[in-house]
Amino acid sequence: MQVEFDVLLRDQFQFILALLILAAGVTAGYVIGRLNRRLLQAAGVPEAVERTPFERTAQSLGTDTVSLVSRLSSWFIYGVVVLIALNVAELLNARLFWNGVLTFIPDLFIAILVFIVGFVVADKAELVVSERLRSVKLPEVGVIPRLVKYTIVYLAVLVALGQVNVAIEALLILLSAYVLAIILFGAVALWDLLRSSAAGVYLLLNQPYGIGDEVRVGEDRGIVQEVDVFVTRIENDGEEYIIPNSRVFEQGVVRIRD
Repeated sequence: MQVEFDVLLRDQFQFILALLILAAGVTAGYVIGRLNRRLLQAAGVPEAVERTPFERTAQSLGTDTVSLVSRLSSWFIYGVVVLIALNVAELLNARLFWNGVLTFIPDLFIAILVFIVGFVVADKAELVVSERLRSVKLPEVGVIPRLVKYTIVYLAVLVALGQVNVAIEALLILLSAYVLAIILFGAVALWDLLRSSAAGVYLLLNQPYGIGDEVRVGEDRGIVQEVDVFVTRIENDGEEYIIPNSRVFEQGVVRIRD
């Protein structure tokens, strides 16, 4: 009888202790989440992710990037505390507890964090590259920001999956094929850029036409509005033609005199 009473008393003590651990953990998770939110705001993260597609998607769901990251830290603590409470109350296998606390939950937390940060960095990189290449009017250049974004996303996915011990050999093979495709595309795009820039340097040095001249390049005719290293812009009756300098150099230009 005394043994049964001791067992019952121990079970009650473990149950109360588990509840106290759970309450303390929930409080700590909430406080740390709020603290992380303030630290991220003080570090200028909201301004850094502004206008990115990931931030717009988060806002459409009624949240934002900073809130997601801060809540992720809170959820991590909640998960650990729940496992500890279950282990204290002897409702969870000890081996399963240690495997979850020491391996899976931290790895899952890091994987999700890498995934979110990767998407944010990819969106921001796309915006920055687009801004830097805005003055280059060649059509091939418009693909470069997308390539930068998807490359960063792909690498983030590889790191995240590897963190949770998912087999990524097939993804690595796809990554090799992806890198090869980028190299081939880059060679073609850079070749066109080099041709246009070389022609642009020649045109800027020799100045066969200038701003305000009426010219014809192939079937396009109009008043020259701008000449830079890569393109020549001409306008006619409200229509603007953006002509790569390599095409000007190959097809020749006719300067029209009244």
